[in-house]
Amino acid sequence: MKSWVLERKQECIAVLLLLVFVAPLFILGGNSHIRIHDNLDSNMTWYRVLLNSGNYLAKTGTNIPQMLDGFAPRDAFDSQFVGIVWLYAIFPTPLAFAVSQLITRVFAFIGMRLWLRDYVIKDPKQKYITIFVALAFALTPFWPSGMLSTLGMPLALWAFLNIRQGKKNIWNWLILTLLPFYSSLILGFCFFLFLVACIWVYDVVKKRSWNWRFFGSMAYMSALYCIVNYRFISQMFFQSNEPDSRSAFSLPNNSFLGSIRLTFKNFTIGHTHDQALATYVVLPVILLALIVMLVKKDWRGQKLFLWLLALNFVLSVWYAFWWWGAWNPVKEQISIMRSFNFSRFHFLQPFIYYGLFALALVYFAKKGGGWKKLAIIGLILQIGVTFSNNAEILYREAGTPSINQFYAKDEFQQIKDYIGRPQKDYRVASIGIHPSISQENGFYTLDGYVNSYPLSYKAKFREIIAPELAKSPTLREYYDGWGNRVYIFVAELGKNYLFDKHSTKHIKNLELNTQAFKDMGGEYIFSALPIDNAAANHLHLEKVFDDKQAAWKIYLYRAE
Repeated sequence: MKSWVLERKQECIAVLLLLVFVAPLFILGGNSHIRIHDNLDSNMTWYRVLLNSGNYLAKTGTNIPQMLDGFAPRDAFDSQFVGIVWLYAIFPTPLAFAVSQLITRVFAFIGMRLWLRDYVIKDPKQKYITIFVALAFALTPFWPSGMLSTLGMPLALWAFLNIRQGKKNIWNWLILTLLPFYSSLILGFCFFLFLVACIWVYDVVKKRSWNWRFFGSMAYMSALYCIVNYRFISQMFFQSNEPDSRSAFSLPNNSFLGSIRLTFKNFTIGHTHDQALATYVVLPVILLALIVMLVKKDWRGQKLFLWLLALNFVLSVWYAFWWWGAWNPVKEQISIMRSFNFSRFHFLQPFIYYGLFALALVYFAKKGGGWKKLAIIGLILQIGVTFSNNAEILYREAGTPSINQFYAKDEFQQIKDYIGRPQKDYRVASIGIHPSISQENGFYTLDGYVNSYPLSYKAKFREIIAPELAKSPTLREYYDGWGNRVYIFVAELGKNYLFDKHSTKHIKNLELNTQAFKDMGGEYIFSALPIDNAAANHLHLEKVFDDKQAAWKIYLYRAE
């Protein structure tokens, strides 16, 4: 009874800490500081544009009129079955983001707790480790629009392993049913399903067990993902449109030594979209446990630990060597290997790292004495690491704008009122700030950040920025070899799109093909910086806008 009460208390403490972690998002609302890269600059705006476009439920093959002059394919964005878009339909943007964070972290905690408890650490004396490792995992940074793509993997694995063992529980099938609506197939779960399929193949080969119920569960979840992601599948395989921007992606040319360096960088630091925060505590504890096992010669009883560690390192090797130039002859012949990023098996790493961390802590705790104290200290330190990486702390300290400062609603309303025409009747582009800001405020843009769009539009837009690309090999390769950011690039600025109102920089030698801009319907440029040679580019400064609540000072130029 005492053990049961203690466990409930520990769970309450963990849940309380989780709520404290997400509380700033609810308390501060639009004044909270969150990730900009692949978030405020793209996905969060996409949801709002989709919902306001009238094309949210449009048939496949249609376009979104507000982005890229109407050449942004509807099918390049999430389908109407993806749950995060429902949140943006119900709540204002800051609250929708906060609710999504809460949902993701709660189910990450539940899933990791269940997986560790039932399949990794079965010693009842070590339940506190499963609880607080699950908490640390649930507090790790993740790509916000990925939802449960990485943090939901332990929950899905728990359900699959239950089915594999013949445990008949409605929760298993409910989890496999709901997860596809709140996670991404191409940014996480297609790689996870491959891992689960490998477990099934292992059973077939090693145990001579075909386990059709287990196989059927994988097929069921895969089918649901196909339904949820029908737009992506339609665009990728069934639409016979003109070539899209992905077909022009340049092939990587990483050297063999460069790939080795990238292997260890990924293994120790991770990737921006799935940070395990393993560098300072988790990985040292894991490696220390490995060393002690080898010295004490008791590694034979730690097969799961060794297998998971080997798997995580192999995932880093795969990620790094996907960019090795030796692959290029194969990628040139197989188009999907060029347009689809198969390196993303690294999305599996975070939950594996925390499984390893739990195993290492239990290994030390069982030794007692100083080793047990080391385990407890390691657990506390890792929770401290995750709290120190809370978005509000991280991005406020970095000096990035809050949600409200970023989108600058009042300032762009002033610009809209000054122009005084329906926004759909003219086209704009931005310099020194992300186009998502204009799009969030209802402007129709020639520029934007889109994962897939017609290759012909990429070439057409390039004419506008060709003189600037000619000045910068870095920007030229960035646009020509990738090009998802269809931006007005300026060589003087490089890949910097966050020039706030306190910047003293001037653009001194801008060279744009303004006629190409006008031929595409462009009339206004929103620049975060003054353009000293605006007249030489046939740009007329209409007015400067500076709202105290906005991060930007906007110089409104009209193309003449």
